[in-house]
Amino acid sequence: MTEQSNDPHAVIAAETYRKSRGLWRVLAFIALALAIIVGLGRFALPETPVGDHIARLVIDGTIATDPERLEAIEELAEDDSVKAVIIAINSPGGTTAGGEELYEALGQLRAAKPTVAVIKELGASAAYMTAIGTDHIFARRLSIVGSIGVLYQHVNAGKLLETVGVDLDKVASGPLKAEPDFDEPMEGAPRASIAALVDDSFQWFVDIVAERRGLTRPATLALADGRIVTGRVGLEAGLIDAIGGELEAIAWLEAERDVPVDLEVSTAWPEPDQGFDLIGTFLNGQARAALGLPDGPITLDGLVSLWQVGAAS
Repeated sequence: MTEQSNDPHAVIAAETYRKSRGLWRVLAFIALALAIIVGLGRFALPETPVGDHIARLVIDGTIATDPERLEAIEELAEDDSVKAVIIAINSPGGTTAGGEELYEALGQLRAAKPTVAVIKELGASAAYMTAIGTDHIFARRLSIVGSIGVLYQHVNAGKLLETVGVDLDKVASGPLKAEPDFDEPMEGAPRASIAALVDDSFQWFVDIVAERRGLTRPATLALADGRIVTGRVGLEAGLIDAIGGELEAIAWLEAERDVPVDLEVSTAWPEPDQGFDLIGTFLNGQARAALGLPDGPITLDGLVSLWQVGAAS
């Protein structure tokens, strides 16, 4: 044992130094945590516009039903400070129910506020169904629009299962329960049942396009073979009203709907990630990566109105 360790004063000094250094570490950690909390707090409070403004409702990616989005649309309709709503669309479509939900909700919003759709790169299928729920539709000359139609996809893996020696069996309450099965082709009564389902949705889609776009039913049917067209062709066919983007949409609202000039445009939906939501978004992304799940939307099941553009959609 050294002479210094035998000195009680040195031992006390060393112990005091060790404790003070630990205390400073704790204080430094607390200060850092407070700084992070304060920094996040700057984003935790949404920046709501002051006074009259134009709201922006963003429809991006695959469309599905969403009760929170419905609530946001209802709030826009009731907010007297919202003088108009821009529906910013960039979507390949989605479920037929999701498209119908948006179409109906925008019809109610349209009755309360001027609405205008702005199709960016893509506004097809259920996304086009969304666009026709507004008063006026803008798209870029080379935007993709249309794809009026309904789709039900079925994978027949029967030969693959037979190859690997897997045989499936089931007990069902009726001949069409859980049909078509993925180990056999879609034919006969199951195919007729699905065809009737698709046709019922398709006929409704055609009817609302004809009504909202002022087209005859034969003219609408001629465009409703699932084709996609550019914004320029869509304008000639009557699927959209004008070529342009958000600036042109705002000018139209000012000129045709008496919306005051130079109002602020504020995104009302979706609300941006704020504060601790940013951490949740990051952790969610890391969890999806760890589980091998894709960053984009997961494949939809059931009846869809979707123009397939790959995983990036």
